[in-house]
Amino acid sequence: MQAVKNGRSVAVIERDPAVGGNCTHHGTIPSKTLRHAIFQMAEVNNNVLFREHGITANFLIPELRRRAKSVIDQQVKMRTTFYDRNDIPIIHGQAKFLDQHAVEAVEEDGSRCIVRGQSFVIATGARPYHPPELDFKHPRIFDSDTIFNVDFHVKSITIYGAGIIGCEYASMFRNLEIKVNLVDTRDRLLDFLDEEIVDALSYHLRERGVIIRHREEYDHVEPCDDGAILHLKSGKQLKTDVLLWAAGRTGNSDGLGLEAIGVQPDARGNIPVNEHMQTTVPHIYAVGDVIGPPALASAAYNQGRYAATMILGEESAPTPSLVIPTGIFTSPEISSLGKTERELTESKVPYEVGHAHFKSIARAQITGQTVGMLKILFHRETLEVLGIHCFGANASEIIHIGQAIMAQPKPNNSLMYFINTTFNYPTMAEAYRVAALNGYNRLF
Repeated sequence: MQAVKNGRSVAVIERDPAVGGNCTHHGTIPSKTLRHAIFQMAEVNNNVLFREHGITANFLIPELRRRAKSVIDQQVKMRTTFYDRNDIPIIHGQAKFLDQHAVEAVEEDGSRCIVRGQSFVIATGARPYHPPELDFKHPRIFDSDTIFNVDFHVKSITIYGAGIIGCEYASMFRNLEIKVNLVDTRDRLLDFLDEEIVDALSYHLRERGVIIRHREEYDHVEPCDDGAILHLKSGKQLKTDVLLWAAGRTGNSDGLGLEAIGVQPDARGNIPVNEHMQTTVPHIYAVGDVIGPPALASAAYNQGRYAATMILGEESAPTPSLVIPTGIFTSPEISSLGKTERELTESKVPYEVGHAHFKSIARAQITGQTVGMLKILFHRETLEVLGIHCFGANASEIIHIGQAIMAQPKPNNSLMYFINTTFNYPTMAEAYRVAALNGYNRLF
């Protein structure tokens, strides 16, 4: 759309029947819709007043999946309308480069269409990594794209891989009162996050009953008629109703004919690009999950717009922000932006910390969502905001207030903004004032 609005002729090649990609059909939209439904169910079941009147909510996965489908359908309709409004034809089929200026689209019925262009953008996304020895066609073995296709009652699940996807699904399934084994190959969960936030997540997962197993490695999986047994190199055997493999993703670069144009993906299928989203062929760009980290829908959006501005010859266009907030939809949520305490300590940056615990915030007390905190890291001398870390309800929304301030030029990216600004009361945004005052008082 960015290119069309600036006078370029654009076509889109899509191999799936409906537009939207993995984000709409398998990843973000269905998983977050299901998470919200599960959260609402848990809220009803944990409400004392509802329990006193015998009101409970219990849904099986197939029932929750119907809710997700309605949201997916709305998203597909909206995105299809965007293409229609901008007169962008959608050519269905598997795309393959014939040379550096021609792509062939092959439909399932074998019909072919050759599309030629001055520039190309590869935005094919990624998929869950599948070890070749694991049988994902077995009815008890799933990945993150297929796990909600479960059509039977699940009482227990083993999740191999404790990254963002693994932790999110561990939260969701435990809120469905399903027994969860979360197997982590590392020493701690999500070790790229602030340690205090990770410790809080680990505590709350364990408190809910999730069994977290650190420093464990997969040896092999034994499929059974009534479940799957995960054999670990430590000798442990974990048998549960289903196994969810959540260890890594693979870029969708295979089958694109990249060898014909001299573009070489890495071992995980990710396409290397420079700071302008260009591959080794300057007029061929790649954006989104197919280029690897940060592998976020929000980042892909900006990368796509930036690639279009480069194609338009607008070299002076601002590059996409590298300060990208992390949103992790566990229960409670986590969101993070900027430096962690560990990074600042290793860099010998003189910093201070300000905390606001949600149990002390009026709005959290009113809603009953008192678990969590907001944490601000700032420079002791300049008061520049260096990092913001949030754990609790609506953390992924709360983070954006801090993001707006961190993006300001010096000296406006200061802790003093939060101290001097009047926030609506009672709101969760007030946590910024509380945290800023807490940190500022540590200086004296």
